[in-house]
Amino acid sequence: MTVLTTDRLVLRDWTADPADLARIWDIYSRVEITRWLAASGLPLTDPAQAADRLRIWRERHADHGGRYGTWAIEVRDTGRVAGTLILKPLPGADGVTPTDDIEVGWHLHPDSWGHGYATEAARAVLAREFAAGTRQVYAVVAPGNDPSMAVCRRLGMTHLGQRTDWYAGEVLETFVLAAPATSSPADSGRR
Repeated sequence: MTVLTTDRLVLRDWTADPADLARIWDIYSRVEITRWLAASGLPLTDPAQAADRLRIWRERHADHGGRYGTWAIEVRDTGRVAGTLILKPLPGADGVTPTDDIEVGWHLHPDSWGHGYATEAARAVLAREFAAGTRQVYAVVAPGNDPSMAVCRRLGMTHLGQRTDWYAGEVLETFVLAAPATSSPADSGRR
């Protein structure tokens, strides 16, 4: 199911199609990607684990009505999946219990690095989330992951420094983006 589209991308649900499962395996078996992630069970060590990863994502978002998810970022021109975009409640200090804080994140295959796909996909999902009334969204990045921190900056996120509020107290570089200010009808005549 398509979640959002941009000029160059389609954000859609990951599926059990063999091509999607192969791409999940190809992304999440790579140490250059998984070394930055707090998720257990990574890197994947057997292609059959891709189906397990898909199941975990579906279960995580089953009660979210499509608002939150772990979505495939597909390039319109080629149909190739560049990676994953995530929007979800951050897990608390126990690493499991969801908080009221919302996280945006991305995991792209190395063959898709440097094309602006993470920034473009994140902008689209952030706009949708802010339109739904969320006041701020966080991105949490492992220290040293300079490319992801650069994406946060391109998105206009403010760096809050290192925090340990989420993911079982893991030290993470924390960024936040506040919803754009909107004017009320009473403000429309004031300039």
